[in-house]
Amino acid sequence: MNKEKLSAKSLARFVKKSVIREELWDTELSGFHVRRYANSLAYRLKYRNQEGKPRTTTIARYPDLTIDDARKLARQTLGKIASGEDVLQTRVQVRHQAKVEEIQRLKKYLDGPYRAYQFRKKTGDHTINILNNHFSCWFEKSMSSITPKDVAKWQSDKETDGLAFDTIKRTYGALKTCLNHAVKTGTINAHQLEKCQLEKPHLTEYELTKSGAARSYLTEDETAGLFAGIEAYQNKKRDQRQNSRSHGKEHLPAIDHLVYVDHVAPWVLTMFYSGFRPGDIFGLRWEHINLPFRMITKTIEKTAHHQPEPRAFPISQPFLDVLEIWHGQNGKPTTGYVFPSIRKNGARLNSTSMQKPWAMIRKLGGLREGLQLYTLRHNFASQLILGGADLLTVAKLMAHTDIQTTVKHYGHLRPDLARDYVDQFATNHTPENKLLPQKAATPI
Repeated sequence: MNKEKLSAKSLARFVKKSVIREELWDTELSGFHVRRYANSLAYRLKYRNQEGKPRTTTIARYPDLTIDDARKLARQTLGKIASGEDVLQTRVQVRHQAKVEEIQRLKKYLDGPYRAYQFRKKTGDHTINILNNHFSCWFEKSMSSITPKDVAKWQSDKETDGLAFDTIKRTYGALKTCLNHAVKTGTINAHQLEKCQLEKPHLTEYELTKSGAARSYLTEDETAGLFAGIEAYQNKKRDQRQNSRSHGKEHLPAIDHLVYVDHVAPWVLTMFYSGFRPGDIFGLRWEHINLPFRMITKTIEKTAHHQPEPRAFPISQPFLDVLEIWHGQNGKPTTGYVFPSIRKNGARLNSTSMQKPWAMIRKLGGLREGLQLYTLRHNFASQLILGGADLLTVAKLMAHTDIQTTVKHYGHLRPDLARDYVDQFATNHTPENKLLPQKAATPI
């Protein structure tokens, strides 16, 4: 056993001449020594625990601490041992806690378990990108340590950056979903944002005006313009194809004989006649459609995570005509997407693939520039209610998870609906009763 008083000089010599696992023991403090490893030198302390069994614990790494500081720390450790503390168990607990804290960091969880979970979803990569882009300020924080106060400051910063409240709300919702998942997997016991809501800003006069028109529907002239725009779009595509074929591109197939020159017209008409969300149209498959029974049965993508069961939607006769024609044009397939990507060998169309075609239809049909494609969904619900449909039926056709959503956005279109029901009940179920006032006879 090599022994001498440990000092800066003796350690320097030991570093140069020692081999792996060689030890140098201090003559000043019993049990205190250094040990050589492949790429480092460690201060160590050998002692006996309360049961008298020999134990060795690492104090620190050289040269992270000077020899004097390491010897001082060794003496403090001996004092803890004398008081009955199990320093090795303490070190294990400290290391375990450090690992737990590392796993609980937001960035660590995003890059590990949550990334694996999200990438099993269709838009999982988009969700991960949102969290990475908007919450880098909390990457090093434990997920359970994020407080409502942190959220208030974050919201203020995002508003200062010009982010719209709806975007902030969706982004914050993505974070809470992540934290809920961390609780579910046992990574954290709980988080502090469960009941934390964002502060909704006061609407400006412009926003108040805009919000009143958010759930708009098509006028008769706009409906006529929509169909005129679809027809003009198809004629323009036919003219372009004829021009291409006449200028050296005879290999391109003729499309004059086709009812639908591409997927655009039947896609838009599907939204017009069904009121489906764009995502459900992009994900619509022939397996979902029963043409003889005039029924579509599919799981709604927006609510699939908590309502995975399929829902049934009836097909109107004009909508059936559209689907049958499109089905025939494509060789009457039994499987696959109804509106597949030609460029990607039948894969699902990109979520932005209808932006340019819709802009062209809107322009060709003389429709207002701000008219959104999503208005076709609002129009579907609005016209049903204006036509006398009850709100529960409309809620089912719109695949709303809560009828209050239908009432909130479309109930104003039938303000007399409750009165109609009450009047109908009273008229149909009131017998002749002398207790009720009788109308005076009309004089002849």
